[in-house]
Amino acid sequence: MTGQASKRQRQLRAKLGESLKGLAGGMVRGMGMPTQRIALPGSDDAVSQRHARSVIELCLRVGETMIATGASAADTVAQLLRLSSSFGISGVHVDIHFSSITVSVHRGLDEDPISVMRVVKVRTTDYTRLRDVYMLMDEITSATDPVDPDIARQHLSEILRQPHPYRRWVVSAGKAILAAGVVVMYDASFIVILAAAISAIIADIVTRRLEKWGISAFFVQMAAAFIITSIAGLLYWTRTLGFAVTSEVQPTVIVISGIMLLLSGIGLTAAARDAIDGYYITASSRGLEVIMMTLGLAVGISLTIGLALRIGIPIDVGTSLGRTDNIWAGIVGAGLIGIGFALTSYVRLIIAPIMAALAGAVFAVFFIVQPLMPDPGLAPGIAGVVAGVLSYLVYRWITVPEAALTMAGIIGLIPGLTVYRGLYTLMDGPQGLVAALGELFVALAVGIGLAAGTTIGGHLARRSFGLDRAAEISMRRTRRMK
Repeated sequence: MTGQASKRQRQLRAKLGESLKGLAGGMVRGMGMPTQRIALPGSDDAVSQRHARSVIELCLRVGETMIATGASAADTVAQLLRLSSSFGISGVHVDIHFSSITVSVHRGLDEDPISVMRVVKVRTTDYTRLRDVYMLMDEITSATDPVDPDIARQHLSEILRQPHPYRRWVVSAGKAILAAGVVVMYDASFIVILAAAISAIIADIVTRRLEKWGISAFFVQMAAAFIITSIAGLLYWTRTLGFAVTSEVQPTVIVISGIMLLLSGIGLTAAARDAIDGYYITASSRGLEVIMMTLGLAVGISLTIGLALRIGIPIDVGTSLGRTDNIWAGIVGAGLIGIGFALTSYVRLIIAPIMAALAGAVFAVFFIVQPLMPDPGLAPGIAGVVAGVLSYLVYRWITVPEAALTMAGIIGLIPGLTVYRGLYTLMDGPQGLVAALGELFVALAVGIGLAAGTTIGGHLARRSFGLDRAAEISMRRTRRMK
């Protein structure tokens, strides 16, 4: 009896051990498919080569248009994947490398894959045309009946051929308003505001002519810096004649307003946004472009200062801008910058006041938060979150690209001045290398803060207020395809 009891106890212990082992394994062992799909399934064997090529051609043209008119790499990829899935093609890969876009379709084991690349030759900011492309994509993806790719391509061609919402002189006026807004932010006199606006118009006319002649962008930046600094030098020259129309530091503000006008800081913020989204090659290319463009500005300013000193004009364009403690001047200046950016980006005129209000509100948040968070990037990040939330809410209200609203909100905070300070310090000599690197790192921190803040703000707004209708339709179709 004792032997049978011990044998039964051993069996019970074995069964108990197996049960505990199975329970522990069930708690640890994965039960479902991987949450991150490693590769897209090749399920497009039934897609004809003619249809696949037609969809790829449409995707390439849409992607080229979006990148050329100011869309980010992440937004472009998302729209192209939505577009291809609406035509019944799921095995699509989209790759963007700064100025080139590649679309590839894997058609299974029985059909050859198709890959096509297109180079984006023009990069500008045209948010009205970009809005029309978004609306076309929404019509295609939300249609109950399949849309012919050839018809969609014809509609896209009509969008590309349509005229701008207003004439070119309005864009020049927008650049003048933008430059004047930068000066207003620093509470300068009316003479300096007028001089900054005039210098912006002259620089715009000259740079537009040089671009038509095919001059390199680096030398175009040099020419623009030469013109703007020369006008500042004229104000310094008035002092040698016995009268002064401005204070000691205000001619410097004209130069800085021109630098902000040429938008080197926007490129840095866009590079940070691409890096956050995971497009590191595009981000690196944008960053190098910012460095080259800002170097062109610095060289042009230095040449002008050297020439002025040789002819006896005591010009000294430093990096100090004077007063920055007037919140109302900052809000009004940011609002003017928002209006100027709207006009230079071909946004409909009725939207310009909304962008001005958005820019003023974001600057007010930055002004309040800055003393509490003096570390580089923190205050711009908080302001970027507010810009992201407000931009999404306005985007849900009116048909304007969210990127246009976001950029209008943060353009008054872009680190163009900090980038210039770094390069200006570097050009003083090798002894300024450490200080220059510090300024450039501060500019990078501001750019990353703005990009991260706008991304977080947009995400929070979507989680709180829901997706737009086109995104919801796209997500439902994606779930059905899975």
